[in-house]
Amino acid sequence: MKPRATPSFILILWLLAGGVVPGQVAEWEKLREQARTHYQLAQYDRATELLKEAIGLAEKARGGDSAEVAKCVNSLAVLYSAKGELDRALPLFERSLKINEKVLGSEHQEVAKVQDNLAGLYVLKARYAEAETLFKRALANYEKVLGPDNPETASTVENLGSLYALQNLYAKAEPFYKRALAAKEKALGPDHPDVGSNLSNLAAVYREQERFAEAESLLKRTLTIVEKALQPNHPDVANVLGNLGTVYVEQKRFTEAEPFLKRALAIREKTLGPNHPDVAKSLNSLGYLSQERRQFADAEQLYKRALVIFGKPTGQDHPDQGNCLNNLGALYLEQERFDLAEPLFKRTLAICEKAFGPESVSLANSLENLSKVYRKTEREKEAIALEKRAAAIKAKAR
Repeated sequence: MKPRATPSFILILWLLAGGVVPGQVAEWEKLREQARTHYQLAQYDRATELLKEAIGLAEKARGGDSAEVAKCVNSLAVLYSAKGELDRALPLFERSLKINEKVLGSEHQEVAKVQDNLAGLYVLKARYAEAETLFKRALANYEKVLGPDNPETASTVENLGSLYALQNLYAKAEPFYKRALAAKEKALGPDHPDVGSNLSNLAAVYREQERFAEAESLLKRTLTIVEKALQPNHPDVANVLGNLGTVYVEQKRFTEAEPFLKRALAIREKTLGPNHPDVAKSLNSLGYLSQERRQFADAEQLYKRALVIFGKPTGQDHPDQGNCLNNLGALYLEQERFDLAEPLFKRTLAICEKAFGPESVSLANSLENLSKVYRKTEREKEAIALEKRAAAIKAKAR
C-alpha cells in the first residue's frame, strides 16, 4: 500500500561531461554545449530550442544521416524524456540509433549510448522485456569497447539494476547497483553526481527490504552530493528529497517526512510543470503520508489528483498509475468503502499482470488486496482462491 520506490535511469546527453575548446568546434557543437548548461539548470525549454537549432545546422553541414546529427538528435530525445514527453522522444532515439548503426556499425560506443537511452525510454513506457534486451546489448557493446569498469559501462549496469528494481526483483537488482557503484567511485570519486544517483537507487532497494537505517544513510549522502553539484530546484534534487521523505514515512517519522515531500513537490511543479508524471509521484507520496496519519479526506484528494496526471503522458496501464490506484483502494478498504475499493484493486491487478507478468510479486500483492475485499464482503470462496494464487507466486519467487 505504499508508493513505489522508483529508481532513476541514466540518460546520456553527449556533452554532459567535458566542455568545448574554443576555435576547434563547429557551431552546432557550441549549441549543444549551451544546451548542456541549460539542462543542468533544469531550463529544459531553452535547452530544447538550442538543440533544435543545432540539429538544423548539423543537417545542413553534414547531411541528415551523419554521426553529428545523430548526437544532436539523441540529446534532444533525452530532453523530451526529462520533460515527460515520451512520444516525442521515442522516434528521435530510434532515428539516432538507426543513423549510428549505419555510419558506425553495430559495435560502437556511440551506438551503445543510444541503445541505453532507448531502453530507458522503453522502461518509462512499461515495455520491460524490450528494455532488458536493449540494455543487455548496450552493456555488451560497452564492455567490449570500453571495458567492464568504465563509468559508461557502469551506468548501463546500474540501469539494468533499476529495471529489475522496478519489477520488484530487489535481490536481483542489488548486485548490479553495487557493481556500478564500485566502478563509479573508483573512476569518478565519491562525490560525483553519478555516484549520487547510484547511491539513491541502492537506497531504494534497502527501503523495499525494510533496511531503513541503511537507506537513510545513503540518501543523506546522496542529498549532499546533488545539492552541491546541481541547482537547488533541479529534478534530481527532488528525487532524493522524495525518496528520503518516503523512508521517514515508512518509519512513522511523519513530522520529518512532510517537509521533504512538500519540497520535492514544489521543485517538480516549478521545473517540470503541473502535469508531469513526477509531480503525480509526489502527490501519491503525500497521499500516503496523509493516509498513514489517518487524514483520509486529504489522502483521497491527493491520490485523485495524482491519478489524473498519471493518465495523461504514460497512458492507462502504467505501473505508477497502478500503484496509486492500489493506494486509493487501500484507503477505501480501511474506510470500509468496499464498493469503491474493489474496482480499483481489479484495475491494479490488470495493470500488474500486463506490466510484470502472471508470476510477479507485484501481482501477488494485488491478489492479496482484492482478497481482503472479498473476505470483508463474505465471499470466502473467491478470497481463498486469490490467496492461494498469491501464496504460490510468492513461494516460487523465494
